[in-house]
Amino acid sequence: MTAVNELVLIYLEDMPISFARVESILPDAKKDWYHIKLLMLQIPLQFVTWTLKDDYINGQEFHMNGKKMKIEKVESPIEDLPLSKPDNPSDQKTKKNIGSGKKEQAKIISFPGLKKNHEPESG
Repeated sequence: MTAVNELVLIYLEDMPISFARVESILPDAKKDWYHIKLLMLQIPLQFVTWTLKDDYINGQEFHMNGKKMKIEKVESPIEDLPLSKPDNPSDQKTKKNIGSGKKEQAKIISFPGLKKNHEPESG
């Protein structure tokens, strides 16, 4: 069931046209009909309120001004985050050197001409 603060994708004639956030769902005087207030996530932001059956709010197709419409709840994708990073042999060297107290000589990389290109122009 689509609920307040959820994101929905709105279809017009089977083509996705806009995302929206459900701001409120209030009952209408007619049984099983509701006033659904949507924040259209487009430029400029705007609110719309549609009077729809609960079936329409939950994904069933309906018609508005003779055009086929559909509201589909957006499910957030599950992000696959690794629980632990696999050890890489080069990582092991770095870990050992960090706490060993050994100091290595830093390498200096020269960028000739860099200063010339980034000096402010005079005049």
